[in-house]
Amino acid sequence: MNLNKVFLIGNLTRDPETRALPSGQSVTSFSIATNRVYKKDGKQEKQTEFHNIVAFGRLAEICSQYLTRGKMILVEGRLVNRNWEAKDGTKKNRTEIIMENMQMGPRTGYGDPGNSPASPSASQSGSDSQAGKAGKEELETIEYPSDEINPDEIPF
Repeated sequence: MNLNKVFLIGNLTRDPETRALPSGQSVTSFSIATNRVYKKDGKQEKQTEFHNIVAFGRLAEICSQYLTRGKMILVEGRLVNRNWEAKDGTKKNRTEIIMENMQMGPRTGYGDPGNSPASPSASQSGSDSQAGKAGKEELETIEYPSDEINPDEIPF
């Protein structure tokens, strides 16, 4: 039994680039950075690795639509080594992860009023950010007519 499976969680290092194959199928490529923190001689060290990701079809379209530089993503895929000869005659190779599934990371800023798209940034003064909170779009509340629902008629 053989297994070629990769799981990575990292941040995009650049915006995805999308192109189309001659068949019309979408191909999106981008890279992500992963960090490894370890101790060496009692001192904390940090190592960063960069990974090339390629997505095809509908997954490629989703990546190009929703992902941008700096966003966190979980990538599930398989490892592929490509070899080719460049125009100048040199041999080139590249290791890529062919994406089979992905999960986008947390949406930054939506839980924090200072960073949500509908309000000003957190760096503004307190009075300005209070004005920004008042300008937020209010969600509508559904008002149910009280005469139609009788709690005594509910069977549970």
